[in-house]
Amino acid sequence: MAKMQRAYERGTDDLMDAVENLQPEDVDPSLVDGYYVFYEREVPFELRVSEAADMPQEVGALEAIRVKILLKGEQQQPDALRVELTSETNLFFHYVHELTEASFHDLQEGQKLMVEFAEYSSVLLRMLNNCIKEPHTHLAVFIMHDSGEARLDFIQNMEYKFVELLSCKFANSSEEEVRSQITYRYNVVKSRLALMQARLADVNALVKIKNPSLLLQLQRTPARSPYEGKRILG
Repeated sequence: MAKMQRAYERGTDDLMDAVENLQPEDVDPSLVDGYYVFYEREVPFELRVSEAADMPQEVGALEAIRVKILLKGEQQQPDALRVELTSETNLFFHYVHELTEASFHDLQEGQKLMVEFAEYSSVLLRMLNNCIKEPHTHLAVFIMHDSGEARLDFIQNMEYKFVELLSCKFANSSEEEVRSQITYRYNVVKSRLALMQARLADVNALVKIKNPSLLLQLQRTPARSPYEGKRILG
């Protein structure tokens, strides 16, 4: 039994190494050109669609958007910053906000920001985390236009008024970029599925040796949905 357990652990370790060491074509396309991940979390966004930039905005739908902040160069003094937005409910949703120290000056002057480019990533991180921790007072409103341009507004609810803290311009990614992102995400999920299937096969083998009747019972029992017994609002 101990030998089977050790074999199972070795097999699991080998599979984990295989998932972590993806082939070159499976490398995250976000990390090309020397970028690395500084921050990555799902953040509640209010999504709005506008046909024209000057049209009044209506309240949009809330959705968990995965935000990835990437830096190039030293973290304390980066050469460039890139923010990517993706959605698990819409694989073709992919928007990017890119800045260098030179282009940051326009944002800095236009919005009277009191921070330098080196601090910008930390400011974004803090605002995003505030939207997670205090969603009733800190809002992330993402407005998309038909042109492919978009804007992310960080807004604070001061009870008596709404204050815009920061506004970031985004652009919809090209079809080629979206395709490469979807391919990467598909391959990651496929690798994880293979890992879980291999783990299940190993567990089945162990249970079959030690308690065959338990294995038969498990195989006869239908898998329960994680949503079973929960009310789904529609």
